[in-house]
Amino acid sequence: MRLSGEHSGTQRAAAASFPSFVEDMPLTRQALEFAAAQHAGQRREVDQAPFILHPLEVAQLLRGRDYPDDVVAAAVLHDVIEDTPVQFDELQARFGGRVAELVSAVSEPPGGGSYAERKARLREAVGHADADAAAVFAADKVVKARELRIGLARNLPDAPTLDADKLDHYWACLALLEHRLGTHPLVRQLRFELEALDLLPPAAIES
Repeated sequence: MRLSGEHSGTQRAAAASFPSFVEDMPLTRQALEFAAAQHAGQRREVDQAPFILHPLEVAQLLRGRDYPDDVVAAAVLHDVIEDTPVQFDELQARFGGRVAELVSAVSEPPGGGSYAERKARLREAVGHADADAAAVFAADKVVKARELRIGLARNLPDAPTLDADKLDHYWACLALLEHRLGTHPLVRQLRFELEALDLLPPAAIES
């Protein structure tokens, strides 16, 4: 997997196959190879960048808080059940039960319904998961809220809209995470991102 190319200037740097934060994390490296293949061709909604950048940012937040290899690997993989054909059993066979359980815990449970109903089921599932799963969920929400805020603030043409249901879900996630994780740095960071969204012009939010 190649994430960067040549650097400009008189000296050519070797292209990096992996971001440096995974150098001493063998399970995360395997997860990154697998996730990049599964998400191939998918684009991040806010800026049409390769989608793999989203789980990478989530993983880096957890690595920066000294979470272990299996939790960071789960962060890299956290969208594969929802957004690719990969199922729980395959994750378990490839990466072990612990990683598969963490990914499953932050994936939307099966069942139809409205956006609000589906997200309520997800929050309920995370509420019953362990603290590491809650941390993966928190990091995901930090990155998503940041992507949304930047896209709206820059008026990017492909930025997702911030409708009332989505905003309600994010604030409900914050309440859940404050209950589960207290003043964890990722929870405080999520609160900042949501408060920053409140500073955007009202026209950015669809009712």
